[in-house]
Amino acid sequence: MARGAGQPMSIETLRIDAPRDDEVLVRIVASGICRTDIDMWEAGGLGAAVLGHEGAGVVEETGRAITAVKPGDHVVLSYQSCGRCRFCRGGHPTACEHFWDLNFGFERANGSSGYANAQAQGHFFGQSSFATHALATERNIVKVSKALPLDVLAPLGCGLQTGAGTVMNSLRVRSRCSLAVLGTGTVGLAAIMAARIVGAGPIIGVDLRPRRLALARELGATHVIDSRKTDVSARIERICERLDFAIDTTGSPALIATAEDHLLPGGCMAILAGGSDRELSDGRRVLAVIQGDSVPQRFIPRLIRYWRDGQFPFDRLIRFYDFKDINRAFADVQNGRAVKAVLRMTNAA
Repeated sequence: MARGAGQPMSIETLRIDAPRDDEVLVRIVASGICRTDIDMWEAGGLGAAVLGHEGAGVVEETGRAITAVKPGDHVVLSYQSCGRCRFCRGGHPTACEHFWDLNFGFERANGSSGYANAQAQGHFFGQSSFATHALATERNIVKVSKALPLDVLAPLGCGLQTGAGTVMNSLRVRSRCSLAVLGTGTVGLAAIMAARIVGAGPIIGVDLRPRRLALARELGATHVIDSRKTDVSARIERICERLDFAIDTTGSPALIATAEDHLLPGGCMAILAGGSDRELSDGRRVLAVIQGDSVPQRFIPRLIRYWRDGQFPFDRLIRFYDFKDINRAFADVQNGRAVKAVLRMTNAA
């Protein structure tokens, strides 16, 4: 549990309510650590809070209105949406009118808490999966095969979905289109793997960590640029002169400006670290993308198929940690020792 900005997290015992009619109680097997978890933990101001939003586990109990899953089913958890607004009804849940409240409000839509006596804030992304059990809904669960390892599948619910979805759903990158990916962490590497699947090229990975750049090469980047040692602008010009697409995962104003300057007329850049949609000159656009515009129940099974076919080897990014070692896992993500840390809840005490 997080109890203060940047303070060591603790494992504590909380009482969780039985699922309401529209809820599912999931025994969490594993949960990925995402940059958003770290950002929320570092910012603090939450009081006692349970983070975690890349959970995977086994359904233990369902509310009376649940039809998609039953006890014993294996599920991956993703972001929450209301299912009732015009965007959700239109098949665009990432634009849900209540997205912020449902995912960052640390409470149910009606303002209540699933923890008995409101012992802590939860419902982060509709799950709070840094726990042995979590309450979710049909909107943010994806049923998966029992034959597949839940600890490997866990991080599909956010970072991997975001990176791959930005390529395939948001930008709709096509064969032989040029693409620069700024930042080769989990999201950036997922974007590079997806770009290779769709046949894009050249695919340029930009980062300041040599090991990440070497991994980007192995996973599909045709070129890599170490931004500490190389003039990124000059290198892009030598590779392809202009870009059809770019994706930023860094939030670096300098890198963003460089990529914008190299977009072809009509080109498009996706910003994944905050910001808003903008129109540039010559028909160029900047899009602020959330979750890769993915519908989890459709897109996560697609990513699993790519993985099983050997086209999306995201398991190469994962380093596993026991739940009790959550603070070490956070530190390893922060300092770059781990690309994607995944907590295993076995022997949690």
